[in-house]
Amino acid sequence: MSAQSSFDYAVIRVVPRVEREEFVNAGVLVFCLEKNFLAARVHVNVERLKALWPEVDVDLVRQHLEAFPRVSAGDPSAGPIAQLSLRERFHWLVSPRSTMIQVSAVHSGICTGSPQEALDRLFDRLTC
Repeated sequence: MSAQSSFDYAVIRVVPRVEREEFVNAGVLVFCLEKNFLAARVHVNVERLKALWPEVDVDLVRQHLEAFPRVSAGDPSAGPIAQLSLRERFHWLVSPRSTMIQVSAVHSGICTGSPQEALDRLFDRLTC
């Protein structure tokens, strides 16, 4: 049996019209310091997004969402934030913002497998 590890996660949301506070879950971000893990999975559900705002620029939304996995992975093309430590990147990614792309409050969990398995499970449960 694998040792248990605690992790923190947040749901990545698209809020196409910030003033209406309606959103579509579009991804999950998981951080497990013990396993040296930080990763995000994102997906744009175009049908749900357009139901909230038919004129939304889906390509722009995708571009902004893709920054989460790139920064999480420390991809140099993601800019200086991607070069910070895992903890610093996580805190930067989950910091509150009032833009079209927002994150939920940070939640905690325990995984008995890998943090990647936890990320996949949360992604399937919270974005589909």
